[in-house]
This record gives sequence, structure tokens and C-alpha cells, in this order.
Amino acid sequence: MSDLNYTAGDKLQCTITSVPRAGAKTETIARLMRRDPTVVRALRRAQRMRRQRMHSYIRGGRRWYDREHPARVIRVETGETWEMTFSHDIAADLASVGSYLKIQKA
Repeated sequence: MSDLNYTAGDKLQCTITSVPRAGAKTETIARLMRRDPTVVRALRRAQRMRRQRMHSYIRGGRRWYDREHPARVIRVETGETWEMTFSHDIAADLASVGSYLKIQKA
């Protein structure tokens, strides 16, 4: 665990050292991983592609949509690394899962 003496706008590089057993902690790490700019781009592209490939059909006189499942861009596994910009609204999240992460300035 590292101290959280960062200022807003600092670039952080986070690495998962161990995967938590609790589901809530795993979801917190996944939410933090979604702040990586490359992941954000991949999720936006996947959403756009899902909208383009959406299949619609008529059943019972109304239009129904057969939607694809969302993309699994991130995986919470040991050794996964991502970069994100620090802001004070994520300080509590980083502190709660800090024992599972190696956090350093990028």
C-alpha cells in the first residue's frame, strides 16, 4: 500500500499485486481500471459497434431489439497494469483497495 499524497492531475500507474476475494473490492478495482484512457476508448468503440450491429425484429406488432452483451475489456487479474489521472473523488476508492495495488507516479 502506498501513501495517498498525490495532487489532482497526477498520472498514476497502478498494478494489481493480488486479487481480492471480496466481490465489492474486485468491482472497485474494475471501476478504477475503467479510468484508463485506452480502456475508455475501447469501451466507447465497443458501444458504438454494438449499436451499429443491433438486430431488430417485429413481434406482436411492435419492434424488439436483440442486443449484444457488453464488451469485457478489462480483467481483474494479478499483474494487470493501467494508468489514470488522480482526482480527489477516487482517493477513498484507492485507499480501500490500496493493499491489493502497487501505486506509483507515472
